[in-house]
Amino acid sequence: MRPYHMVSLGGYIVEWDFPYRNLIVVNKTSEPIKVEIPVFHEEWISEHRDLGLDVIPVSREDNFLRLWKKSHAELDKIRPQNE
Repeated sequence: MRPYHMVSLGGYIVEWDFPYRNLIVVNKTSEPIKVEIPVFHEEWISEHRDLGLDVIPVSREDNFLRLWKKSHAELDKIRPQNE
């Protein structure tokens, strides 16, 4: 995953009983970080948080667009101007 970039992994969740409908993944670091996809288990979240990524689980009751825009605004605050 590129530095100062974010992605949605809703289409890459392959486990039927996964507790979230989507995951927003944000790389706020200046280094690329490899993200393992597809998502098979809930431990994936903690494994990727340990790598330095922000992982925001989106449940069925959550508003995806609101969470996406909030994460994007936070990322814009720290993103270097020349990115």
